[in-house]
Amino acid sequence: MYFGIKNDGSIVGQMVSEKTLRDISQSISNHVSPAIYPQITSELVENKHIINVKFSGTNAPYFAYGRSYIRTADEDKLLSPDELEKMILNKNMYLSKWDSSISTHVISELNVQTLESFISTIKDAGRISIIGDNNQTILNKLEIAQNESLSYAAWHLFCDNQPIELQLAVFRGTDKTAFADFKHYKGNLFYLLDIAETYLKDKINWRVEFGNDMKRKEIPEIPVNTFREAIVNAFVHRDFNSPNGNEIAVFTDRIEIYNPGSFPSGLTPEDFIKGDEHSYLRNPKIAEMFYYTKNIDKWASGLQRISTECKTNNIAFEFKVLSNGFLTKFFRQTTKNDTLNNDLPAINSTERTSTVEKLGERLGVKLGERLGENALEILGIMVRNPQVTIRQLSEQLQISTTAIENNIKKLKENSLIERKGSFKSGYWETKKNV
Repeated sequence: MYFGIKNDGSIVGQMVSEKTLRDISQSISNHVSPAIYPQITSELVENKHIINVKFSGTNAPYFAYGRSYIRTADEDKLLSPDELEKMILNKNMYLSKWDSSISTHVISELNVQTLESFISTIKDAGRISIIGDNNQTILNKLEIAQNESLSYAAWHLFCDNQPIELQLAVFRGTDKTAFADFKHYKGNLFYLLDIAETYLKDKINWRVEFGNDMKRKEIPEIPVNTFREAIVNAFVHRDFNSPNGNEIAVFTDRIEIYNPGSFPSGLTPEDFIKGDEHSYLRNPKIAEMFYYTKNIDKWASGLQRISTECKTNNIAFEFKVLSNGFLTKFFRQTTKNDTLNNDLPAINSTERTSTVEKLGERLGVKLGERLGENALEILGIMVRNPQVTIRQLSEQLQISTTAIENNIKKLKENSLIERKGSFKSGYWETKKNV
């Protein structure tokens, strides 16, 4: 805060003496609550004296003369009771440890497979030493259960009877006017994390490169670790009291990952990217469990790591604070390697026929002569996702698995594809440069 500078930045100056500085200090001490301890100095700018008052604190809201204000443009706006209540609730949300509280849910509700997978993972990760004869003992030692009663953290992490929803969608353009795919799931957090990661792996573009040793290397348009970090952040920092679900939306030009829950008041994503802020955990116990599994590297570093990875890989990104949540955007790149994805949009129209015909021309295959639209579209999908399954192809093209198998047979007969490895863990290899 400055004395002696107008709102437009012009310097008007200020009469400054030791008494002036002392009076300002005493006025702040006597009339601002909670107490702050400012640094007050006199500076000379354009041959005029001004007063610079520097202060910071984490106990917002602050009151001056019994009132609380917020700076908007060039004026001080008095906070309304509703705005004050929201600010105080947000503050208390980050100070509380609600997820450590014991819920009405019990150990018999656990998904045992999810819990045992979690226990195996944290043992391998080595970030905490746990010893126990049974699952109940281990949960008690992790302080997410008391005897047979589960904490809210354990309930959300390991139980399937959840109100938490994950919505997944692919859109046909750059807005939400037309769906190409939509799914929604409910379940424990580890299950939803796996679903979200698998979905994005399937929907993004992949290109194939061969090294000097001729080994196949598949490269995603957005590094898996990068979007996985964003998904983990979205679950760890979501507001579990919100009725809204987590959302992942795939557009032709970008990917959006959304979670409900307000951002820490008075802070911006840039504060965390710079590493200037400590962690503000809405759900500290849930975050702790993700840390033990190495889904989180260290506190308050998620946005910083996403930023670093995106800049390293030349991926445009954006963090956006919304009124009811937080949004991470990854902007997709259109390159020659991604042509198939643009050639074969998930639409049913004359445009689809035209683009499939173009693919056929590139392969030297006349549409209708040896192969139909479905066969060529299956080929296009296999190029950008070699691990695609028959079931997934059936869902995406909305035709039967038998029809998919018949078209795959035609592709094989025309020496356009070959199956490498088993049907469970193998992949499709295209035999022409498409």
